[in-house]
Amino acid sequence: MDRRSLLATPLALAACSRLPSVRTPGPEAAPLKSLAPFPIGATGMTGQLSDPVWVARMREHVSQLTPEWELKPERILQPDFTYDFSASDRIVDWGREQGLRVHGHTLVWYSQGQQAFTDDLPGTRFAAEYDRYVSTVASRYRGKMAGWDVVNEPVAEDGDGLRDCHFSRALGQEGYIVRAFEQARAADPEAVLFLNEYNLENIPRKGATFLRLVERLLTLGAPIGGIGTQSHLDIEIPAGQITSFMKDAGSLGLPIHVSELDFSMRSDNRLDTRSLAARRAQQVARVGELAEAFMALPERQRYAFTTWGLRDTDSWLLRPDGKGWTDDSPLLLDAGGRANPAYAAVANAFRRR
Repeated sequence: MDRRSLLATPLALAACSRLPSVRTPGPEAAPLKSLAPFPIGATGMTGQLSDPVWVARMREHVSQLTPEWELKPERILQPDFTYDFSASDRIVDWGREQGLRVHGHTLVWYSQGQQAFTDDLPGTRFAAEYDRYVSTVASRYRGKMAGWDVVNEPVAEDGDGLRDCHFSRALGQEGYIVRAFEQARAADPEAVLFLNEYNLENIPRKGATFLRLVERLLTLGAPIGGIGTQSHLDIEIPAGQITSFMKDAGSLGLPIHVSELDFSMRSDNRLDTRSLAARRAQQVARVGELAEAFMALPERQRYAFTTWGLRDTDSWLLRPDGKGWTDDSPLLLDAGGRANPAYAAVANAFRRR
């Protein structure tokens, strides 16, 4: 997940500043991991490990950990092609000590790595260092990861083809992806290897382009083992759109990871005068639809269901180092670890099995 273009228009910001409080305490929440026969995940960072309340909530609710930042190239890769694993080792070791399954995020991402992989780096050196980076990181955690997001966000913002980036310019738009999957498979042969992307449910054109890309890469021999849909849901999308994408994705037969779920109530598109109750109802409906669509997949295709943060205050949308929004409620648990309204929708979907 990046700091992508979710900035509101001035009118929308004005509306959001008047958003009524979203922090009315909800009911007690049964452990999320008790609701489902597949892993329930959340992200974590090393800075949270010293927070005993966060630690207790993670132990209570989740069975899978995704390091939010520590495994990203901007943290590991240094400008001189040396590596710093101090933070990634700490968060991975912590997760395993808690008995959590760990999911690796991410080996290759178009928005990172430019400090070392510059456009003027000679082609042979670029390719060699690229292979070395993917192989070194994946092999360091060989046998410790259930899966890896090998390549993150390869599709253009609007779904019109693939992204141009420093990796694609040096190795080809498909070539850098295939190469990364080959290196990851050799380095960590037991991990499930994912292609991960956002806005797949929100923008049907992008979802279709992504699935065509998966099919194309498989024909090229890329050892793709799973589909990651980030599911940063736009609660204003039409009913049925999430279900349609999930059916199309499921038809490829690969495991699917709802990998970065959140569901902001803020609107970027217009002056929104709806009541908090109306926004909540729309939010609950879209999250419930996602959970139902995930449950409709064959059991073997349900890799995990992961939220990007555990409680509202853990979300990148609310944190001062993220968007810094104050009046939003984008996760299943509130700041106190109690159930937000969307929690019941997810719980009801998971219990119907």
